[in-house]
Amino acid sequence: MSFYTSLSGLRGAQTDLATISNNVANVGSYGFKRSRASFGDIMPASSTTAGQGTRLKGIEQQFTQGGFESSARELDIAISGSGFFVTRDGLTGGTTYFTRNGSLQINPNGYLVDSNGSYMMVLPVDSDGNATARTLGAAQTLQLPESSGTPAATSGIDLSVSLPSSAAVKTGTFDRLDPNTYNYSEQTTVYDSAGNAIPATLYFVRTASVAGGDAADEWEVNMFVGNEQASADPASATPTALTLTFDASGALTAPAGAHTFGDVFPAGASAPLSIALNFGSATQQASAAFAVNSLEQNGVASARLNDISIGDDGLVTATFSDGSTQALGKLMMANFSNPEGLRQAGDGRWTVSGNSGEAQIGTPGGDGFGEIQTGTLERANVEITEELVALISAQRNFQANAKAIETANAMTQSIMNMRS
Repeated sequence: MSFYTSLSGLRGAQTDLATISNNVANVGSYGFKRSRASFGDIMPASSTTAGQGTRLKGIEQQFTQGGFESSARELDIAISGSGFFVTRDGLTGGTTYFTRNGSLQINPNGYLVDSNGSYMMVLPVDSDGNATARTLGAAQTLQLPESSGTPAATSGIDLSVSLPSSAAVKTGTFDRLDPNTYNYSEQTTVYDSAGNAIPATLYFVRTASVAGGDAADEWEVNMFVGNEQASADPASATPTALTLTFDASGALTAPAGAHTFGDVFPAGASAPLSIALNFGSATQQASAAFAVNSLEQNGVASARLNDISIGDDGLVTATFSDGSTQALGKLMMANFSNPEGLRQAGDGRWTVSGNSGEAQIGTPGGDGFGEIQTGTLERANVEITEELVALISAQRNFQANAKAIETANAMTQSIMNMRS
C-alpha cells in the first residue's frame, strides 16, 4: 500500500506544481486571480492502519484585490473593492461573463467592449445619471452616439453692416474670383437639413452714388452658398443680386424686411436651401469703414461626439462639440455569495456555476460594490516571491514522495532477495 500512498502524494505534488506554475505564468495578466490547490488525507481503513495518502479536494480561486497599474487611457478602469464587470459575447443573447479586467475599447461599430471583444453591459439611467433598473434582465449594450441634437437647415441670416459712402462705384461685371469687381465680402457658415456645414459668402458691390451724380445710393449683394449663387429673384433663370438702397441720411430704405432668395443646391448639401437675408439696421455712413456689426443665422448642426468619460460611480458620459453632455448608462456590476465557486472561462473571465450562487446586480460605489478607478488597470493578485517559495516546497514534496516510493521498492526488493 505504501506505493499507492506515495503515488497519491506524487499526484498531489504534481497538481500543486501545475497550479503554482499557472499563477506564475499569469503574473502579467490583468484581472487574473491566483489559485490554490487544496488537499485532504484519505481515511484509513481502520484505527490500526496508517492513512492511505492524499486526495485533491479542489483548486480554490483567491479573489483578493490585485495591485493597480496606472495608464494614460481613460478607458482603462479598475474596480477598487468587490465586484465584477458584466459582459456578453453577443449583441442579443450570448454567454454572460464576469471579469475584473477593465481594459476597454470602442469597436468599429461604436460599441464599448472589453479586451476580448465582448460587449460591456450597462444599466439604463435617467437624465440625472441615476440607474432606473438593477437586474440582470435590464442589461444593455452601450453604443456611442456620433452626434447629439436635431439639425435644422438655415432659413434666415440676420446681418447688420456699416457701409462707407466713400466706397468706389464698380462699373464692370461682377466676378467673385476677381476682387476688383466688388468692394467687400463677408463669410459665414450655414447648415443644411442634415446639419452639414456649408460656407456662405456675401459680396458687396457699390453700384450707384448720389455724390457721383446718380439718383440714389445703391449697393448690390451677391450671395453664394458653397460654389452656387443664390438668386434674389426666384423667378429668374440667371442668378441676380439683391439691391440695397439708402437715403440721404444713410438709412436703409429697401428692401423693407427680410428678402428670401431662390433655392440653391450646393455640392454636399442634403437638400436645397432657401435663405432669407435681413439687413435690419444696415447703414451707409460717410466716416465709417466697412464693418459687420452683427451676423446671425438660424441653422443648427448636430453636435459631434468629442469624448467619453467614466466616473467613479460607473456613469458613462458623452461630451459633444457644442459642450453638451449626455449620460449613456452606468456600468453594471455583479457580486456573488461565493465568488470562489465561479467557473473559469479563460482570459480573466468567469461564468456562473451552481457553487457560486446567482449574480447580485448593482452599480459601482453602492450596496457593497467597489468603486471605479479610471486610468488604472488591476494587476494579477499573484505575489511572485510567495509563488516561488511555494514552487520550491511543491518540488520538495514531489521529491520526498518519489524517495518514499524508491525506499518502498528497496524494501520489497530486500524481502524478495531473502526468499530466494
